[in-house]
Amino acid sequence: MQIDSFHWKKSQPLAEDYVAGSEAVRALYPHHFASAASWETRVKWLDEAAGRPQADREQLVQVLRTYNERIGNHDQAFASIAALHDAKTLAIVGGQQAGLFGGQLLVLYKAITLIQAAREWSGKLGRSVVPIFWIAGEDHDFDEVNHLFALTQAQQIEKIKIDHPTGQRTSVSRLPVSPEAWEEALTALDHTLMDTEFKEALLGKLRASVEQGATLSDAFARWMAMLFGEYGLVLIDSDEPALRKLEAGLFEQLIVRNEELAQALAASKEAVVAAGYGAQADIQDNGANLFVFAHGQRLLLHREDGVYTDRKGTVRFTPEELRERALREPESFSNNVMTRPLMQDYLFPVLATVLGPGEIAYWSLTKEAFERFGLQMPIVLPRMEFTLIEGTIKKQMDKYDFSLNDVIERYEQKKQAWLDEQDTLRLPERFEQVKAIFRDSYQPLVESLGSINSGVKKLGDTNMAKILEQIDYLQHKASEAHQTQFDSAIRQLERVRLTIIPFAKPQERVYNGCAYLNRYGDGWLHALLDTPIPVDGVHRVFYL
Repeated sequence: MQIDSFHWKKSQPLAEDYVAGSEAVRALYPHHFASAASWETRVKWLDEAAGRPQADREQLVQVLRTYNERIGNHDQAFASIAALHDAKTLAIVGGQQAGLFGGQLLVLYKAITLIQAAREWSGKLGRSVVPIFWIAGEDHDFDEVNHLFALTQAQQIEKIKIDHPTGQRTSVSRLPVSPEAWEEALTALDHTLMDTEFKEALLGKLRASVEQGATLSDAFARWMAMLFGEYGLVLIDSDEPALRKLEAGLFEQLIVRNEELAQALAASKEAVVAAGYGAQADIQDNGANLFVFAHGQRLLLHREDGVYTDRKGTVRFTPEELRERALREPESFSNNVMTRPLMQDYLFPVLATVLGPGEIAYWSLTKEAFERFGLQMPIVLPRMEFTLIEGTIKKQMDKYDFSLNDVIERYEQKKQAWLDEQDTLRLPERFEQVKAIFRDSYQPLVESLGSINSGVKKLGDTNMAKILEQIDYLQHKASEAHQTQFDSAIRQLERVRLTIIPFAKPQERVYNGCAYLNRYGDGWLHALLDTPIPVDGVHRVFYL
């Protein structure tokens, strides 16, 4: 197995600087993952912070056990859950939306990071540290998770999707997907995947994940359990009703102290901006940073004239009515991106949280809120990043002398340079010579026509421009004809580009993992799980 490190600049400057340990970001996070002292401090705080707000550990264990039984998780996951009975057990936690058939590759990498980090720190601390994957089933953006992209043999990026089943703006975990819709998606995936020795088993497992009227969240959880349960990965849906009951206490505090929450978020935003960065999330002075479920919808609340209401005025609650509702019906509440980090720390003994670049950036806005509510931001661990390069792709890159940086930074220039090297006729140079000779000889003649009259001079200018245009046209056609001699090479280079930077984005942010599992089985996934790889924020290239 060959894995190379590669510096791929992160999409968020704040995340890039955080990983690098830049002085500018140190005040925005209480810990840094590369500091041994930070880990010691976090462990000590978790062990000694008497009276900190936290959910009942035994009830949490029961909720986790029940949920993981329902999704058919592995025995090792139940061993992880059992370990949480011990107050000394800690957790590495991270989450993602419930994407179709596992979502993008980065979701798999987040799970791998959780497992790698939990294993590493269990060994270093000499105590149990369990990996927990928090599924953001409460999110309502169905169009963000209802599809996947796969690169076909015809070099087309194909989109496979499930249509919204109801049209209602409610949590993904509450939207039923019909058996017919699941079958249509599976059939589309089947047609996209090439025939291999692994295909039948892969499709069989996916079909099992969508049985019994599964929602996208259900199917996602079952699939992730199939892939990672044997490594002890515990799964939980953020919208699980039984989990909501454990959250009631913090929901109540977030309502009672809602203005204080807004002030804390605004203070952190000021610190982020003062450090020279843009705020990754929109912070509203009157935002409640909580959703409520009503009339079949997930509605974002804000404070207006002493009451809580949504943008369209569908619901209205006094502070006391909302507080009572949180205690009586906590399952009717939902967090937003600013309160979910607090709820995660309230529920779990979070040693560290695994985040992608965008998440690292918006978590910087929560530092003050953590402190105001008697919590402490956990250690922020950057999610592992990988680019998978197959053997044929590597051979083509070597054949045409393309480095990974060439593909990412200067693909078109490099491709054109290679084509130019094949041009023994020196077409660009010779056409430029012809145009220069023509201009040099024709321009003086046109200028002299002005002595006759301006109309003839203007006609001469137009004539010269048309002749140059025709020469350019011939050059373009000659270049096209010349390139057809290298159609095979161009197709190979295009396959390289589409593999590494589809839609001009990192591969991991576009493609689904099923195509790779279909071509190579799950051996490559186990290799990434079983091989100790530092969780250091460095992008890595994995040669399949």
